[in-house]
Amino acid sequence: MVHRTQLIILNTTKVGERSLVLHALSPDWGRRSFIASVPRGGGMALFQPLSILDAEITENPKSDLWRAHALSARHPLLGIRTSPAKNAMTLFMSEVLWRIVRDGAREDGLFEWCERSVLTLDALPGDYANYHLRFLLELAAALGFSPSLEDLAPFAGEHLAEVRALLQSDFGACMLVPLNGAARNEIAELLLNYIGYHAETRIEVRSLRVLRELFR
Repeated sequence: MVHRTQLIILNTTKVGERSLVLHALSPDWGRRSFIASVPRGGGMALFQPLSILDAEITENPKSDLWRAHALSARHPLLGIRTSPAKNAMTLFMSEVLWRIVRDGAREDGLFEWCERSVLTLDALPGDYANYHLRFLLELAAALGFSPSLEDLAPFAGEHLAEVRALLQSDFGACMLVPLNGAARNEIAELLLNYIGYHAETRIEVRSLRVLRELFR
């Protein structure tokens, strides 16, 4: 059976010379892995973190690893792919999703929220240094944790005032909350600790180091 669907790429694993395992979110199956062929002459740009693809999926009755083919970019994401800072953010966002959303998990609305998050970052002309913090707060809500100030307070420490501002501001005001690089990094870590606590897992996100360097 063949299905038409969309995929948001979280991570990839190379298999042999011409194949990749795509670790992805889909609206149909939540997080799931698929096997795909790499187009001749390159084509790896198609599989960058948080790329949003149209795909055909062929079920394999003998394996849980179904084949993805007829892959094409659903959105060009030029605002992201031409910006080193935005690319670093998508690397961080995709790693968080890859580590927190388990294989086989299907949260209602998670794919649609994630697609909106990627397209919003792509469209922002500037003032997005706080975007990954807003992303973490919205991710907690998308996963059903519904963060409140009272719930976040035990994790916030000396950053309670900044967390309150981020949590209670609308999107535009949230992007303009004044934070230096050190505070932004510490808030990202405390929000990861908060999400990990509720998900009952420890989240180690290596790509956070890149954001530390870009948004000092």
